[in-house]
Amino acid sequence: MTQKHANAPVFTTLGIAPKLLEVLTHLKFTVPTPIQHQCIPAALEGKDIVGIAQTGTGKTLAFGVPMIQLLSRNKCQGLILLPTRELALQVNEVLQSIGRQLGLRTAVLIGGASSREQIQAIRRNPHIIVSTPGRLIDHLQQNNLSLINVKMIVLDEADRMFDIGFAPQIKQILNYAPKDRQTMMFSATMPGPIAEMANRYMRTPWRIEVAPSGTPAAQIEQEVFVIGKELRLQLLDKILSDNPGTVLLFSRTKHGAKKITMAVRGMGHSAVEIHSNRSLAQRKAALAGFKSGRFRVLVATDIAARGIDVTDIALVINFDLPDNPDDYVHRIGRTGRAGASGKAISFVGPEERRDVQQIERLIKKYIPVAPLPVLPPRRAQVFIPEPRSFGGQHSGGGRSFGRRPQYASRPSSGTGGYSRAPQRSRKKW
Repeated sequence: MTQKHANAPVFTTLGIAPKLLEVLTHLKFTVPTPIQHQCIPAALEGKDIVGIAQTGTGKTLAFGVPMIQLLSRNKCQGLILLPTRELALQVNEVLQSIGRQLGLRTAVLIGGASSREQIQAIRRNPHIIVSTPGRLIDHLQQNNLSLINVKMIVLDEADRMFDIGFAPQIKQILNYAPKDRQTMMFSATMPGPIAEMANRYMRTPWRIEVAPSGTPAAQIEQEVFVIGKELRLQLLDKILSDNPGTVLLFSRTKHGAKKITMAVRGMGHSAVEIHSNRSLAQRKAALAGFKSGRFRVLVATDIAARGIDVTDIALVINFDLPDNPDDYVHRIGRTGRAGASGKAISFVGPEERRDVQQIERLIKKYIPVAPLPVLPPRRAQVFIPEPRSFGGQHSGGGRSFGRRPQYASRPSSGTGGYSRAPQRSRKKW
């Protein structure tokens, strides 16, 4: 059954228990987003749900509120599966913010964290288990955990979990869980394999779609610059100078992310990187520093496209286009969240015209080609060390964060710099 969009009422009309309403009011949640407005009443009725919504639309509360309310009433467990460690930690943070006063216990099961601490959390009989699929399978195979009391399962960012190869683990987990359960699946897109899984593992699910599949937020201004790789750092220098606010920048590779981060520091901006070569402690510290404003620029690979829940990101930059057009939607969805405006800029080579056309077909929108501005001179490569760790502790896998470094910024002299690029018209590639 497909639910139609309607004007969102206040939370008090959705059937939420009084104690939970008090917490939401205290946290200044008064008007639900469209996905919350439609999902919460249906979930409280015990319906299986397939929710199609962009990132930044409030999906965590859409399943978190009914899960906390139903679990407190039925004395059973809930399970939330997510594609990345960062997203698992952030979902747990939201759950704790609304459930802590009600005595909510959660266990976060992710890679890169202490198995011993996770086993201790499991033994405390948590109400909700928040996990990545691989780590949950590890605990199940080691008999650290049973799903016999799980009566609610949420698959969040389901398309991303399929993209990175978690489909076999998800099917295995669903087979472990009791058949008599409520299942909710949330995704920004609805590819065929996910529709097939919904038909196989869910009971006549309600399809709640608040935006067409693959649609980015309407309030995000998008543009592309056609530019070769050799000039992209100069264009980045110009864009960072001209656009205030926090910036999330995507690189296709881990090596590229490291190189870009060093270059951005050399431009005089505080920057930090996040990718799979970083330890969990480093990734958590990077996100915390970005959220607090300590770092203006976060340079990431696609591991962060769905794992970052940071409000007020002013600008998303695709230094490289993603390999998958769907990932473009998820990347730019980190700005323009919850009704705010945002901006997304992509650097593309002349040979990538077809890739842009694929993205335009997916989002059903033309992305204008912006004229190339006059570029600043190329900066000399100056090594800027990574800040030390918070509290002075080093974490594994390289340098960690802490003291703010002294930023160096030196344009190159002589003939070593690039010539200034001419203005380009806003027409052809």
